[in-house]
Amino acid sequence: MNIFRGRKKESAEIEEVLMVREPLLGQQDQQPSSQDDSLPSLLTYLYVGHFLARWGARMWEFSVGLYMISIWPDSLLFAAIYGVVESASTALFGPIVGQWVDRLTYVKVLRLWLVVQNLSFIIAGATVIALVEFSTLKSSNFTAFISLVVLTNISGAVAVLSTLAGTILIEREWVVVISEGRPPEILTKINSIIRRIDLISKLFAPVITGFIISFVSLTASALTLALWNAISVWVEYWLFISVYNGIPALGESSQRRISRLSSSVVGESSSTSQERESLLSNDDEGNSALPRKTWLMNIFEWVPWFDAWKVYFQQDVVLPGLALALLYFTVLSFGTLMTAALEWEGVPAFVIGIARGISAMIGIGATFVYPVLQSRISTLRTGLWSIWSQWTFLLVCVASIWVHKSLLSAYLLMAGVATSRLGLWTFDLAVIQQMQDHVPESDRCVVGGVQNSLQSTLDLMSYVMGIIISNPKDFWKLILLSFLVSTLAALLYTLYVYLVRKHLFHFEKLFLLIKWLMGSPEDSHSI
Repeated sequence: MNIFRGRKKESAEIEEVLMVREPLLGQQDQQPSSQDDSLPSLLTYLYVGHFLARWGARMWEFSVGLYMISIWPDSLLFAAIYGVVESASTALFGPIVGQWVDRLTYVKVLRLWLVVQNLSFIIAGATVIALVEFSTLKSSNFTAFISLVVLTNISGAVAVLSTLAGTILIEREWVVVISEGRPPEILTKINSIIRRIDLISKLFAPVITGFIISFVSLTASALTLALWNAISVWVEYWLFISVYNGIPALGESSQRRISRLSSSVVGESSSTSQERESLLSNDDEGNSALPRKTWLMNIFEWVPWFDAWKVYFQQDVVLPGLALALLYFTVLSFGTLMTAALEWEGVPAFVIGIARGISAMIGIGATFVYPVLQSRISTLRTGLWSIWSQWTFLLVCVASIWVHKSLLSAYLLMAGVATSRLGLWTFDLAVIQQMQDHVPESDRCVVGGVQNSLQSTLDLMSYVMGIIISNPKDFWKLILLSFLVSTLAALLYTLYVYLVRKHLFHFEKLFLLIKWLMGSPEDSHSI
């Protein structure tokens, strides 16, 4: 009965897609050229909607640590707990979110993403206001105080998970579908602009939020967060649904997804009945080996994200994905751990803020560098050069360990981290585009969910290492460990490039160049 109900529900979803898309498909046949003319304006809608969504998420990302420190002063406990809750929730439920996005129509994912994300941030902002304004709750009603803290943590984690759903939908699905049938540089350009918007939000949202906190109050910043999400959700939905309705390929892709899911359900039901018949016959014959095997497989299949991980490791681009995820196991970023270590070294807060801004600007620069490199040396080789470029600049961080003057060491550390962002974000774009190009349409959402889950898992491990090595004097150990993991990531990607291209360098061209430099001008004709 459940199978028939599921099939009826899927049929209804298909009808919904057809009803939404039918007029537009007719328009497509009549005016194909008008759609190309409207693409730039529709992409602008996509960029603005993405900016509004990312701005709210970046506001919360920056301010939540300050809220937690204010709620529980002189301790990083609540801030650390929230970091663990957020990373663990993405690590555990990221693959499930990817599967969920894959099983619903684009419109349903869009609605659920925007409603859940913005509502969660509104609730989180309201609970923060209550905790700040009624600070006596900690002593007068501790149960209510802890309940509000727990609600803040849960709301923030749910908001981050819904943000992940939006990231998968826009960056892993819509961008690929929109660029299909168009020149390859279109996908490269869209990816670069999407990442640029994210980095700009990461740079300026904390600045504005910091001004509100410094010159008004924490309550005002929490109220701004809640109001921003309450107002922007309507604009975001209008912008994204305009893109969906204006590009027929999105509706057609959504319809294919539901059709594929419907056929897979029918296939699973028939295979299930065959397995039952096989088990019954095996029981009659007294064969217990196959039932034992099936029982063990059922245990693994009961784990909701097992199938998602299996799909991920079957992809051709699994090594680049693992290399990118390993880069999240690091303290070499302007995050909580490195910021705390720099403050302990005596670096002024405004200097750290300036360094963080420079780092973000260099990251934005990567979104301009990537399209140029990708068009000249291919996506694969761009990834190779960028990850080793990051590794080279991280050598400055390693060198800072042996500098005896603490302030000079700290400045070297900040310089190495900031300059390495160019290679880091260029590599990030290269891996994302390889996944877009080489992961089948049926697996894109699932692979995107698992990739984010893996990245959050390694990010969580970096926090765990910070707890184990918590003395600021021993921060050099974390620097060295992060560098070694980055080296492993670079080697993994290099191995992948070698397996694909069967070589890493064109030594014959190098020899010709050396011969030209050392020989006569006639040799220049052979270069």
